[in-house]
Amino acid sequence: MFLFFLQFTSWFVLGVDSESELLLEWLSWLMFLIGGCIFIVLRFFDLPYGRYACRKFGFPVNVKLAWFIQEIPSLAVPFYLVFFSSDIRPLQLPNQLLLGMFICHYIHRSLIYPFLIRGGKATPFISFVSAFTFCLCNGYLQARFLSKYAVYASDWITDPRFLTGFALWFFGLLVNLHSDYVLRKLRKPGETGYKIPQGGMFEYVSAANFLGEIVEWIGFAIACWSLPSAAFAAFGFFILASRAAQHHRWYLEKFEDYPKSRKALIPFLY
Repeated sequence: MFLFFLQFTSWFVLGVDSESELLLEWLSWLMFLIGGCIFIVLRFFDLPYGRYACRKFGFPVNVKLAWFIQEIPSLAVPFYLVFFSSDIRPLQLPNQLLLGMFICHYIHRSLIYPFLIRGGKATPFISFVSAFTFCLCNGYLQARFLSKYAVYASDWITDPRFLTGFALWFFGLLVNLHSDYVLRKLRKPGETGYKIPQGGMFEYVSAANFLGEIVEWIGFAIACWSLPSAAFAAFGFFILASRAAQHHRWYLEKFEDYPKSRKALIPFLY
């Protein structure tokens, strides 16, 4: 993440002329590498986030404030690049739709979701900074590629890859939104405890919200059919699959009556 942050800073200090499509490709491969390394590490250590938060990973940041600040770069950076960058060419319809898919998710994640949270532990500062740095860099990577370098045929929006990807993205978005709603309704105003979620994809997996987001970004990657989007989907899978396994173990340990038929992330399989 620190390498991403240094590179991102250099782009703004040196100007966009220092950037090339090759650099975005390099950053995409770096995202694959970092995601894979984190996935391996998280096989042995729990992610210090949410219900697993502790002070040894930094002072606590209010959970609503943390979610808003850490996610907003994925919304603000694309808007800056599209409307204020001097070297952006006119966006074609496929590019507009793909960028719109990315922005749609982060409008909800940064401007709506944080203020609907009920209870929840404060976020450790290190986790907060890590999430902020990723959103900053990934927002730049996806938006810069789609606004400057990605070239699609005029009929791309009727291509099976776009249609399949968009359908998966939309389905994943609905699962993610509904799962967040189910989790939110588990707590009455003022409550902070944990309960077993019921309904929707939670009937099949412990981490239905993570499943929805993974499907969402896999669909986005198929619709974009690009290295940056594939790197984002892979990174998201590495992180969210690890968190799903962590959640599943926690539910089984905490609730004796937890449904034994539920899997961690993939219905009937895992």
